[in-house]
Parts: sequence; C-alpha cells; structure tokens
Amino acid sequence: MTNRICHIEIDEKGLIRPTPEIEQERKVAIFDLLEENSFGLPAREGREVPPGPYRLALAIREGRLVFGIAREDEAQVGEFHLSLGPFRQVVKDYFQICESYFEAVKRLPPSQIEAIDMARRGIHNEGAAILQERLEGKAEVDRDTARRLFTLICVLHWG
Repeated sequence: MTNRICHIEIDEKGLIRPTPEIEQERKVAIFDLLEENSFGLPAREGREVPPGPYRLALAIREGRLVFGIAREDEAQVGEFHLSLGPFRQVVKDYFQICESYFEAVKRLPPSQIEAIDMARRGIHNEGAAILQERLEGKAEVDRDTARRLFTLICVLHWG
C-alpha cells in the first residue's frame, strides 16, 4: 500500500525533555503508527499526487504545527502548517487525564482505573477528530492514524 507513512521524525528543537511516561507514549505511538496507518495526499488543482509511502516530519515552529512530507526516497513533496489554537484545550485536557491515569495505575483499584482510561480515550478521540478536520484538503488519514498523530502532537506540545 502506498498511502501510508513509512518513517516519522519529530523535530525536538526547543522542546522540553518529556517525562518517562510521555516518552513511552511517544514511542508506542510511533511504533503503532509505522505498523499500521493510512496517510494520503489529496489531488489539488489538477496536479499529480506524489506517490507514497511518505516520510513525515513533525515540528512546532512559530506557534504552528508543521507537517513536512517527503517520498520514501526523501524527495520533498510539500509542507503544510496548522494553527495550534484548535488543539490547545484538548491537549491540556489530555495531559490532565493522563496524569490522573498514571497516578491511578499506581494506587487505585482496576474499576477506577478503567473509568479514567475511558475518559482518556474519549479525549483522545476528540483530539483525533479535530486533527482530521484540520487536515481536510491537506492529507487524508483514517481515525486510528489520526489518534496516533494526535498523541505525537501532544508530545510536541509537552511543556
């Protein structure tokens, strides 16, 4: 399948060092993303769509989320920027619920951990839906890919 991400890179310049839990979330998200994803570029103004698989570079520059896209052979395909504004509240909520979850795992019974995890998944789904909406016309991703990319956006947002 060519509509997929084959490599992902996160530009860590200027980022605060993540906690071990956040670092683990990032590693899992990248692993899962590379294992299975759906990422395509839409046709635009009669131009030919560069074939995938794609290399994706994520960064935050000047308060914007930057998606750098290249072909598998590293030839640059394009770049687009998304405002971070629409993500701010859901990322904040996600970090708060993750903190509660990580604490709960240490000291609460499974039923309470499960309730917090369900809330965490709900916020995660909300973030993925916002991402899919913001990517409209720029990139086509399925729900699971959007969820994993949202996790990486959270890691970029950390701090």
